[in-house]
Amino acid sequence: MKSLNILVVEDGQSQREMLRDFLVKEGHLIREADTGTKALQEVLEGHFDLVLLDYKMPGMNGLETLKKIREINPEIDIVMMTAYGTIETAVEAMKNGAVDYITKPIDLDELIILIDRISERRILIKENEILRHKLWKKGMKSSQIIYQSSKMEQLINMAGRVADSKATVLIEGESGTGKELFARLIHTMSPRSENPMMVVNCGALPETLLESELFGHEKGAFTGATGRRIGRFEEADGGTLFLDEIGELSSPVQVKLLRFLQEKEFQRLGGNQTLKSDVRIISATNRNLEEQMRRGLFRDDLYYRLNVVVMKIPPLRERKEDIPLLIQHFINVFALENKKDIKGASREALDMLLKYEYPGNVRELENIIERAAVITRDSVISIRDLPFRDESDHGMGESKRHGSLMKDSVETLECQLIEQALGEAGQNQTKAADLLGITERTLRYKIKKYGLK
Repeated sequence: MKSLNILVVEDGQSQREMLRDFLVKEGHLIREADTGTKALQEVLEGHFDLVLLDYKMPGMNGLETLKKIREINPEIDIVMMTAYGTIETAVEAMKNGAVDYITKPIDLDELIILIDRISERRILIKENEILRHKLWKKGMKSSQIIYQSSKMEQLINMAGRVADSKATVLIEGESGTGKELFARLIHTMSPRSENPMMVVNCGALPETLLESELFGHEKGAFTGATGRRIGRFEEADGGTLFLDEIGELSSPVQVKLLRFLQEKEFQRLGGNQTLKSDVRIISATNRNLEEQMRRGLFRDDLYYRLNVVVMKIPPLRERKEDIPLLIQHFINVFALENKKDIKGASREALDMLLKYEYPGNVRELENIIERAAVITRDSVISIRDLPFRDESDHGMGESKRHGSLMKDSVETLECQLIEQALGEAGQNQTKAADLLGITERTLRYKIKKYGLK
């Protein structure tokens, strides 16, 4: 992991020196301060990626120091070090901009995991800044993908990293999650961006027409083929071919696609001339292709050719922190389109929109906001403008009940796994946390949450 410039702010000399020596051995560059005032002076004079900040110090306490550091440089990540049991302090610190907290006595293994996670996040942010600059230079606004969730941040970062390669990409996700948008992002970022990106919906055409659409056909290849037709593989030469709903391909078309992926060659329907095309394949599906393979509906050799890189787009219900941004974005778009002065959504409407499960994902949310923008008489979208008025409409009540049952089932399973791990570890929480693949702090939180002994 990348070496960080870290400022350790701790009034206890032995604790501060212990942290300094440990972090230096881990390859980080360390500066020290024993008061909040000295910490601020260090921040003014130097460059830091991370501040490990003790809460209880003489004079200016950790929370006050945190606020002033954020004023000087909001880009610095700050981790609050608090005595065990002072969770309220930690929560207050995170409200004021701390990225995390760690309790004393400090578990050094936990500290390294935390620092590694912060380092990884900083790399991700830097890479995404470079990505946004490249998109801006190529004319594709980063605002075309609206998000603030870490899940989407990681996916966009992955798109930027795979764009320069020739690897096939399989994008998985429910309908309406934005699979084509990610395909376009990859194409725009790639060296192929000056050449065309062709889109084919494999589920929208019958087998013969789909073959013709992809590979082209010769005159007389089938009834109605009155002349030669150039297929998408030829049209996309040098560019990208996006195959949406790849799980809908029939077996004969799967064979032809596999041959192209292996040999980079194909024949037009009804022809015998072997043609070549330099095309990158990006495919997408809302189906479980592994399940289709088990049922003999999808070739396993084709699947492994298509999924060199797999991107899983989360449904909107799993990234609800993105919903407010999406709502405002769609309000702005449809207010302009309909020549209306709509500023936003009321608190009640926003609350209802946040509770909804969106089986149709972003596409459904877009439809809901478009409808509301069209019918509203006000400058703010209200509950009466939404297509559901209570939790029984549009499956909201059912979704909520299903979500509650699902949550109960998950928590029951989690309890059982924790109890099992504690049993196998002889009630040693450190060993149990290792067995579960979580930090000891997380385990302590779960034990307290579920009232386990």
